[in-house]
Amino acid sequence: MTTHSIQAVRRRTGRSDRRTVWALSLPALIGMLVAFVLPLVWLLRMSLNTGDSTGMIRQGVSAGSYTKFVSDSYYWGMAWDTLKLGVVVTIATVIVSYPIALFLMRTTSRFKGLLVALAIAPLLTSSVVRTYGWIVLLGQDGVVNKSLEGVGFIDQPLTLINNSVGVYIAMVEILMPYMILALLSGFGRFNPELEYAAASLGASRWKTFWRIVWPLSMPGVLTGALLVFVLTISSFITPRLVGGGRVFLLATEIYDQATQTLNWPFAAAISFILLVLFGSVIVVYQRAIKRIEDQ
Repeated sequence: MTTHSIQAVRRRTGRSDRRTVWALSLPALIGMLVAFVLPLVWLLRMSLNTGDSTGMIRQGVSAGSYTKFVSDSYYWGMAWDTLKLGVVVTIATVIVSYPIALFLMRTTSRFKGLLVALAIAPLLTSSVVRTYGWIVLLGQDGVVNKSLEGVGFIDQPLTLINNSVGVYIAMVEILMPYMILALLSGFGRFNPELEYAAASLGASRWKTFWRIVWPLSMPGVLTGALLVFVLTISSFITPRLVGGGRVFLLATEIYDQATQTLNWPFAAAISFILLVLFGSVIVVYQRAIKRIEDQ
């Protein structure tokens, strides 16, 4: 077979492979278009309309909703509180979940599968149910206050609900299973033999952790942090119930604008701003992952 014939066969094979790829991808692309792209286009178009408290929507192209958000310090404060909630909950979730995931990865117990299942079992329960459970636990007569009073730590019940404190506590517990799953997948790159090698060279356990275990688990930490952060800043049920309507975040404001104020264009504008925040975090995550892979 001549060189020209070989190249012709390769071109035909390449075209056939591309057609196969497009044919297999078409259902997913259609689903993405219908379920994601079109709603985003509608959301953007709605945010460019104008509305008022009567629920009247005036068709047009106006940046008034975005200008209203940017020019009002109240909404800037709300955006900052949302960002702070996401960062603090993410850091706290990593700190609490990392030892659990590390133990589950290292244990050689025959009940390891059961322990992993128990760690992620809260996912089988609705977040609404768990949120109401935290309202009971953190209430004035809840288990937390009664226990602290019983051991003499406090004389009067602490106010742990209807404020941001309860929201932080509840969000960390609710999102822990997601972090544990991400960390367990991230530990796939870890080889215990590296710890033994470091110990044989005189490294302490602390130095071994920071030089070997932590860097190798960083992909899982970043993946879990991204997941927890996105779920936190977009959460509505837990901040609304545990916060008692006194914790104002972007997600709760979107709900209020859409259902109470009936200002759909402004609600759409806030939604789009929140989406931009999501995209910014994903860009930072991708750059961090790329830097780790290049090392």
